[in-house]
Amino acid sequence: MDTSIAHPAVPRGPGRPREFDLDEALDKAISTFSENGYHATSLGKLTAAMEIAEGSLYKAFRDKRGVFLAAFERYVMLRSERLAQELAGARTGRDKVRAILAVYAEYSHGKVGKRGCLVVGSAVDLASSDPEMAKRVAALLASHERRLVEFVREGREDGSISSHVDAAVTARLLLCVVQGMRVLGKTGRSREEMASLVDAALKLLD
Repeated sequence: MDTSIAHPAVPRGPGRPREFDLDEALDKAISTFSENGYHATSLGKLTAAMEIAEGSLYKAFRDKRGVFLAAFERYVMLRSERLAQELAGARTGRDKVRAILAVYAEYSHGKVGKRGCLVVGSAVDLASSDPEMAKRVAALLASHERRLVEFVREGREDGSISSHVDAAVTARLLLCVVQGMRVLGKTGRSREEMASLVDAALKLLD
């Protein structure tokens, strides 16, 4: 899937080494935006979390929105890499759907669950006032839905999913389930509670 985002960082001139580790700083920004939302994250809160000076932030990202776009890009990349690892061992269409559900369930409990999802939280928050971000979020969710459609169809062909299952409708419902997991995780849920949803959701494939 195409989840690329033009990196907003300002190019550094010769002799201007970066004063901080970019990925480490962005990981901290991801946590801050996920927990508080875009609009509620002040510049002061952001620089404190990233442990960088305000001047360094402006040099690297131009502004808060630039930080968010870079953090969003990294968030999508990291989640995509984790999902790819889990899917690598899945052989049937049903196994692939299970892998997706299991990854989302794991992200939706405990401390990580309470932190929330950058896509369904901060990104949606920003999308309400930022048309470009709205398009990015919509494109990302559409990509997730297409992948689920592909796996359901694959499962129907390999016999792991009932041939009577409507691939498009079921994929859309599964997308609602996994995104809903992240929302529910914000309220504080246990691993057992979220894991039980995986088997329940898989019954949609019977």
